[in-house]
Amino acid sequence: MTTALRSAYHRILNYRPDLLIVLIAAGVVLALLFPVSGHAAQVAGWVTKAAVALLFFLYGARLSPREALQGLAHWRLHLLIFAFTFLVFPLLGLALMPLKAITGEGLYLGILFTTLVPSTVQSSVAFTSIARGNVAASIVAASASSLLGVVLTPLLVLALMSTGEGLHIDGHTFIDIGLQLLLPFALGQVARAVPGVVAFASSPVTKNVDKISIGLVVYVSFSEGVVEGVWHQVSWVMLFALILGSIAVVYAMLWLTSFTATKLGFGYRDRVAIQFAGTKKSLAAGLPMAAVMFGGGNLGLLILPLMIFHQVQLVICSMRASKYAHDLDENKNHAE
Repeated sequence: MTTALRSAYHRILNYRPDLLIVLIAAGVVLALLFPVSGHAAQVAGWVTKAAVALLFFLYGARLSPREALQGLAHWRLHLLIFAFTFLVFPLLGLALMPLKAITGEGLYLGILFTTLVPSTVQSSVAFTSIARGNVAASIVAASASSLLGVVLTPLLVLALMSTGEGLHIDGHTFIDIGLQLLLPFALGQVARAVPGVVAFASSPVTKNVDKISIGLVVYVSFSEGVVEGVWHQVSWVMLFALILGSIAVVYAMLWLTSFTATKLGFGYRDRVAIQFAGTKKSLAAGLPMAAVMFGGGNLGLLILPLMIFHQVQLVICSMRASKYAHDLDENKNHAE
């Protein structure tokens, strides 16, 4: 057995799936087998709202305002990431509108919604770190993207998706966003002054709250889809097409962010931060927002493209980060 095959064999044996992937899969399977409905669905919906509120409270408690303000000094980098996240991606979503004739309106709106949500935080920082990029800038940019997304994503949804079937987005949406997302976040910021709160919010146990919240949203949303029969609208061919389309979009955005950052004179470390924060979409932020904004629509069908895109981007960006780190090591060895 060659060294490469032996290494691959050991990676397979030692592979442990991420808790988020496990919870998403469990939520889908449970919804298909035991969909929640009636009064139980109402209770599950309230539990999900409480979990999402706790999630944003913890976000507020974790984020240091002083560190965020210091990091924002690198404004050119952050502005470029925001442009990709909230301008280029939405334009791409609009450009894909002709797909509506093939996918149907419900699934296309899910694709469009995927392009409107903010960037990820955890994976953007992790991949930037692996590739030895500008980690500090990545933390600030991704965190600011999630924070701004609480306002910008509903505005984009209101402008681009409010005419969709089953979507009822108006001024009350922003009240719901404020009460369920912004208010808990603000309370988390205030609670930072209480001794022990920051340590509690950053502990390994509470860091799983975001994953558990997503699992609940997936279960409740997919249950609604099963009860309403929306999954009969999605074929295996369409799911495969969504996977291929997500792969194409991730690679295209990786190239575009790298090309643009190079042309604008950013160095390697900044280019890496721009790539990994500017090419991804946040499942952790997107699903709670979808639950707030689209509670009256076919939420299961709407979040399916985001769930697929999330998994695809993690795999591709993980490979890209590892390649960058390997290339750096190779260049260092050649220089020596």
